[in-house]
Amino acid sequence: MTDLSQLKPQWFQILLAIADRELHGLGIMKTVLEHTEGQMKLWPATLYGSLKKLSEQGLIEETERPADPATDGDRRRFYTITGLGREALAAEVARLAKYVRVAESKQIVTETGS
Repeated sequence: MTDLSQLKPQWFQILLAIADRELHGLGIMKTVLEHTEGQMKLWPATLYGSLKKLSEQGLIEETERPADPATDGDRRRFYTITGLGREALAAEVARLAKYVRVAESKQIVTETGS
């Protein structure tokens, strides 16, 4: 098992994207692009390699396609976060928040991000 005390940036963004809903690969790509305001584009090789590794680590799992007429007949794979994935995501958020608090205390950034 990989050390999960610090998630790779793309893993963090993927887990964040599926933290509240099941998504397929393209949906994850679009969500990450939105969350990062265009600063992180997950190319297919990076995305699907990451999904494979996240699944092997037990952080995500493939799920049944939703019963949505828009997905009938297509072969998209949908992913959901697992309990372990949620724990790893929460730990990473807490780790990053500590760094932000230090930066704020040094007046490098303010709480509003300016």
